[in-house]
Amino acid sequence: MCSEFEQDPNPADLAIRFELIELPPQINMAFIRPTGQALIIGMNKQPMIAGWGFEVDWDTKPLINARSETLTEKKSFQPHLETRCIVPATGYSEWRKEDGKKLRNRIHPSDQTLFSMAGLINDNKFTIMTCQPSPEIAYIHNRMPVVLTPEGEKSWLDPSNTFKTVSHHLVPYDRARMIAIEDQPLPPRQGSLFD
Repeated sequence: MCSEFEQDPNPADLAIRFELIELPPQINMAFIRPTGQALIIGMNKQPMIAGWGFEVDWDTKPLINARSETLTEKKSFQPHLETRCIVPATGYSEWRKEDGKKLRNRIHPSDQTLFSMAGLINDNKFTIMTCQPSPEIAYIHNRMPVVLTPEGEKSWLDPSNTFKTVSHHLVPYDRARMIAIEDQPLPPRQGSLFD
């Protein structure tokens, strides 16, 4: 599962990295959370701002993630398999549970400082594909966002490709190791008036 990601590059870096024909719009939030606005890149490399999470009438929570293994079986996603996007990111967060605590991990691929996650678009909303985790981060959570290679991005965004022909990209990232940096809990304060 992915419920928070970083999107903190400048527009010029985004345009170069994703070979955009125009500078993308900029948002003023480094951390994107569900229902927040984020920059996504649609088919034909069209940059746009969209809200994170498909709205459905059977749940009050938006669908922020879609399991890649069951996409074609779910009525919420079936109509959108041909409206794909990528979600640029500089990292994503996942929480590891230990002794009743949730420890935040910042995760990114070791070979890319600016990478993309596979997504689908529904009007002005998007959702992020998830898959089984890469082995080195499986101890943190049993899901991860689908991180695409640069070659996979081109294929995923090519409107001449059907979902069936690009679905092989929906796998754990294996081109390089995924790096996880865990926040360390703050030590207890001593001598404070508010302890």
